[in-house]
Amino acid sequence: MRIPRWKLITYIVVIVVGIIPALPNLLTPEVRNALPDWLPKKTVTLGLDLRGGSHLVLEVDWRTLVQERLQALADDARAKLREAKIADATVAIENESVTVTVADRAKSSDAARALRTLSGSQSALPIYGGQPAIEVATPSEGVVRLTLSESGVRERVNAAIEQSLEIVRRRIDEIGVAEPTIQRVGDDRILVQLPGVQDPSRIKALLGSTAKLTFHVVAPPNSRRSHMQLTLPAADSPTQYTIERRPILTGDRLMDAAPTFDQRTGRPVISFRFDTTGARIFGSFTQSHVGSELAIVLDGKVLSAPVIQEPILGGSGQISGRFTVEEAKDLAALLRAGALPAPLTVIEERTVGADLGSDAISAGSWTGLFGFVLVFVFMMALYGWWGLIANFALALNVALTFGALSLLGATLTLPGIAGIVLGIGLAVDANVLINERIREETRNGRSAFMALDAGFKRAYATIVDSNVTTLIATLLLFMFGSGPVRGFAITMGIGILFSMFTAVSVVRVIMQYVVQWKRPKQLRIEPPVRLFPDGTKIQFMRARYFGIGMSILLSLASVVLFINPGLNYGIDFRGGIQMEVATQGPADLAKLRSTLDTVGVGEVSLQEFGSASRVLIRAERQTGGEEAQDAAVEKMKKAISGAQPGATFERTEMVGPKVSGELAEAGVLSVVLASLAMLAYIWFRFDWPFAVGAIATLILDVTKTVGFFALTGMDFNLTAIAALLTLIGYSVNDKVVVYDRMRENMRLYKQMSLRDLIDKSINETLARSLYTSVTAFLSLLPMAIAGGSAVESFAVPMLFGIFIAASSSVFIAAPILLFLGDWRQKRRTRIEAAAEAVATAGAPPPEGERR
Repeated sequence: MRIPRWKLITYIVVIVVGIIPALPNLLTPEVRNALPDWLPKKTVTLGLDLRGGSHLVLEVDWRTLVQERLQALADDARAKLREAKIADATVAIENESVTVTVADRAKSSDAARALRTLSGSQSALPIYGGQPAIEVATPSEGVVRLTLSESGVRERVNAAIEQSLEIVRRRIDEIGVAEPTIQRVGDDRILVQLPGVQDPSRIKALLGSTAKLTFHVVAPPNSRRSHMQLTLPAADSPTQYTIERRPILTGDRLMDAAPTFDQRTGRPVISFRFDTTGARIFGSFTQSHVGSELAIVLDGKVLSAPVIQEPILGGSGQISGRFTVEEAKDLAALLRAGALPAPLTVIEERTVGADLGSDAISAGSWTGLFGFVLVFVFMMALYGWWGLIANFALALNVALTFGALSLLGATLTLPGIAGIVLGIGLAVDANVLINERIREETRNGRSAFMALDAGFKRAYATIVDSNVTTLIATLLLFMFGSGPVRGFAITMGIGILFSMFTAVSVVRVIMQYVVQWKRPKQLRIEPPVRLFPDGTKIQFMRARYFGIGMSILLSLASVVLFINPGLNYGIDFRGGIQMEVATQGPADLAKLRSTLDTVGVGEVSLQEFGSASRVLIRAERQTGGEEAQDAAVEKMKKAISGAQPGATFERTEMVGPKVSGELAEAGVLSVVLASLAMLAYIWFRFDWPFAVGAIATLILDVTKTVGFFALTGMDFNLTAIAALLTLIGYSVNDKVVVYDRMRENMRLYKQMSLRDLIDKSINETLARSLYTSVTAFLSLLPMAIAGGSAVESFAVPMLFGIFIAASSSVFIAAPILLFLGDWRQKRRTRIEAAAEAVATAGAPPPEGERR
């Protein structure tokens, strides 16, 4: 049984190509920069939870954009009616359309004809996809309705979001944040991640300002008010200004803006300079409007309204106001970056301090290393030196995973480290399956080469089935998760895919070389210390009623706990504000509580978190939408800093009502879809009784895990959903192994009773189930103990879930399969007896019995 040379070379090339991209992660920046250009230098990007920084999700207010377009359309309609000499018409914005009512019915057709030219005009909206951006209809005589077409709105909104993305990028670059991540998320959102930024208040102010600069003529004091005018407040006083609606110039014509000081007053101002076209328009206007007031408007507020003393022909000027130096710098930066086409709202905010990030790196690295060591030692105890081969495959799996993460430019988060650690525990499953199969074949008298070949071939289908079920759960977690949880799905998915290569292909090549070198008569994979006896004959089905009854009882108790006291929903699902504050010395909780009670943010809870100088503060979701949430964060920070001077904000999370509702819906949907996907796959690979047994067991496993969350009061958040989805995959993985052996034995022992066959199959796979459960448990144990709050909601429930999943395969899934099998057999016997009776009587069988 020789290994083809081409296969060996292929494996070596894959390993080398996979490991080389991982090596820069072990080098210092100086060494990486000194490497030749043809070598990879990219490293795994650390998430904000590992290096500290701010995470913001901004939503583009496209409804405001549509309203602005409708206002522009109304102005264009008035202009068209004036050109057509139709004076007796009213133009009004109603819902999402512009309605024109012509008093003289005889002119209604002329009005409709004039307004239809807007559907192809560039003055309102362009034509998209070959369809008019404006739909013109005449619902009744004398009435013309102009509506923005769906395709036109969609394309305009899409263009606005792309424009907003570029402007946000420019604004971030203006203030000099290193290595920011700015990308579009979904249809109308922008993700901004800023490493090293601990207080995003200034960033939020910069990004939240539309910075729409316009120049308008101020209406004379005694002039008659018309629809072509509007009244705006001053930015720093109660004064109201009535200005012409149409601007003379917009900020789009600015070439430059810079903070400076007024030579007369010494106050900070912003000097600006127009481009050539802007300078010409501005010069012409000021030349013909000497003595008039010119309002400089920013985001709907009048910054200043100076009187034009003389023509300004140089194309430059200055904006004055009651600015601080910092405000002048920020406003200049906003004007240079350009105006946003629509307002941006912060709907999610998460901030991690640098110290907390470094602590997370340390905790994740050490707990992951300890988990690997525990699995390493356990595999050596199980299989001796043969276990060393499996451990080499595990180490290779981790190296290839880091290589893939580096090549993909993926971000490694603390849950991502948990994914790698759990992947180590699950990757061992393939090696355990193979080794246990080889041991069986050896006990059946096969030679070393025959046992090796049969062991790999018979274990392969089971390995594929079990990994596919885990990958289904991982894929759904990636689709419905967000942020760090998605990082968990990526690392775990990559690890599982590589385990198919390292645990099967690489291990087989190494074992074949060892067998060829030593040439033993039989391949004996024996442990140094026997942990579990071979050839057990436990009659598990005798306890089937007890097992199912106990499981149902525990699940009912979990449902009761779910109702009362209920789950401790984390900020991801209930929205609100959560802060982790570090104080200088022991925190004065009473003083903090009384201070926050006066802020007006509703119910606030405080608790010590890890030590006397760390406090976890939670505030309820604010009424008034995302803007109210954002304002509450700033008020709380100010109050805490006043009550506890020197306090630092190690972690700040703000989730608005819209995001929390979406996350809750996505969490429930992902669990339901994962269960249905498992049902479909097992039905496809096995038979419907197997699928029903697996899904019934999954429901009981999930309810008990939810009960565990309710009983312990742990945060039920996105990380908890990751734990449930991973548990679903792991639980089905365990059942697939038992089911696969049952299916194999059904072909071998056709005369054996189903009860005995199930007992035999469970006994034959019992060692594998126990060993895999122990390795998964050991890999997560250090992280559950010392991994920190970020992974607590994942690691601790997973330890509970591993125990539940292993026991449910024996005491729930198998008995359900036995009940369904007995029911099918009795039904088949009854139908055959009825058919025989009917045949004897010479009459056709009844319709019901035929079915």
